[in-house]
Amino acid sequence: MPHRDSNGTSSARGRRARPASPPADRGRSAAAAPADAAPARAPLDLSLLRTFLAVHRSGSFTAAARVLGLSQPTVTTQIRSLEQQLGRELFERRPRGAVPTSVADELATQVAAPIDALAAVADRGPFAAEQRPEPVHLAGPAELVCARALPALAPLTDQGVRLRITMGLTDELLDGLRGGRFDLVISTLRLRGRTFSAVPLADEEFVLVASPGWAERIGAHRVTAEGPAALRGVPIVAYADDLPIARRYWWHVFGERLTEQPAITVPDLRGVLSAVAAGAGITVLPRYLCLDELASGALVPLLLPEDPPINTGYLAQRPGASANPHVLLVRDRLLQAGPSW
Repeated sequence: MPHRDSNGTSSARGRRARPASPPADRGRSAAAAPADAAPARAPLDLSLLRTFLAVHRSGSFTAAARVLGLSQPTVTTQIRSLEQQLGRELFERRPRGAVPTSVADELATQVAAPIDALAAVADRGPFAAEQRPEPVHLAGPAELVCARALPALAPLTDQGVRLRITMGLTDELLDGLRGGRFDLVISTLRLRGRTFSAVPLADEEFVLVASPGWAERIGAHRVTAEGPAALRGVPIVAYADDLPIARRYWWHVFGERLTEQPAITVPDLRGVLSAVAAGAGITVLPRYLCLDELASGALVPLLLPEDPPINTGYLAQRPGASANPHVLLVRDRLLQAGPSW
């Protein structure tokens, strides 16, 4: 029969008493995980993060594929795989590209610097001999690049900097920057969003000008007194058929819409300047472009408003540090020179 000890513990005769079992919530090994705990997430694949960063910076799966040398379906598959690992959506797919979510922006902030540093080591090798940096690919409007940017950058050739210049319209050049064709773009448009890193470069002041002959025919101070009525019937020379610069000037200074059609269009403001100086009519130009002609009298300002139209130019690049040290040299030189333009 069982024998009950004085302390109330029951035990069998002739046997050593079995120690009482610990309570169910005690004595569990510290290493043992709860049965309902979530499994540990596997480390994120660096190649997926590199693809993610390319999409985040370029703004589209197609542009990222070009930068990485991959097919677009491969990029799409890798982003989906990363989204599945994270359990969160990283990009909103839209017809004109991929818009990053707040989760993607936070992830890009965390991984950009490490990924860039690894890419720099991978490109040159950790113990590689010093190599000559690649040429810097700079793009921008032809007039601003030729009249201001190139003279400012000329001294850098003594430091071994090589430049490859492309000129064109801002929208097309920004597409090239997004796709990795350019290192830096001088933009005449204000950039929004996180696709590019952009800082103000220079302010363009616009001036209404004519040749001395046309200024005399219009009459001194008539534009000041009569406004745009004094210019009706005077030929206009413009950059494009829709007179983008002149239209902005008319609205900003006169408070009226410009409805005239151009007599001549030239898709280069240097050609517009030459035509007007030769007596073709009137135009609106950036002051930096016609300083010499204004100083010599080859062009005459028709109006000097207290508040002239001003357009801010920006220097844009893709986010993240470039592995090419000469990109930083060119960028710093432009930002140093820009305010004096």
